[in-house]
Amino acid sequence: MMPEERRMTFSSVLDIIEGKSRSAVFYVQKQCSNLLEELPELTDDVEPHISWMSTALGKLPDAVNFWLGEASAVTSMHKDHYENLYCVISGEKKFILLPPTDRPFIPYGQYQPAVYRQRDDGEFEVVDRSGAEKVPWIPLDPLKPDLERYPQYRSARPLCCSVKAGEMLYLPALWFHHVQQSHGCIAVNFWYDMDYDIKYNYFQLLDSLCQLPGSM
Repeated sequence: MMPEERRMTFSSVLDIIEGKSRSAVFYVQKQCSNLLEELPELTDDVEPHISWMSTALGKLPDAVNFWLGEASAVTSMHKDHYENLYCVISGEKKFILLPPTDRPFIPYGQYQPAVYRQRDDGEFEVVDRSGAEKVPWIPLDPLKPDLERYPQYRSARPLCCSVKAGEMLYLPALWFHHVQQSHGCIAVNFWYDMDYDIKYNYFQLLDSLCQLPGSM
């Protein structure tokens, strides 16, 4: 399920979040290096990259993303193919983390893509992308896991952590994560493309075995 996307001035977004509008859930979370590409006025306030991470990986980040949103904006469990340094500037982020080795305990399904669209009366409707292929997604909510439907999740060992203003979380590539935030939380993250090495091959093997009939 994809959100409705809107182009707005930054001041308009701030007005909505500071007023705690409930007509919709607003979240600046466009993951295309939006800090550098769309908000250049803010770049003088942050480093262009994390020098020790760039040195360790031998490359610069592929994307530097800016995040600003409401407490109602919750990110469902997923994984990314990036080494992620997540820096909280204001507020707090709460992460539920699971390592790639917990893949056998994490359910996946194939779902028809859809998008939210606001009607003229202000209500939102769900619009199926009928021509699009189904996509894999995790149906489990780690805050309220349905263990009758997904009993294998009992064997998972999630880690919970809070990242507060001035703190940084290193989130390795392929780690599953679910994210909550305080109202008006501001963060910047640095995405470094992962190395598709033997660790990735091992994960691909594990993921393939989990998709075999009767494996879950």
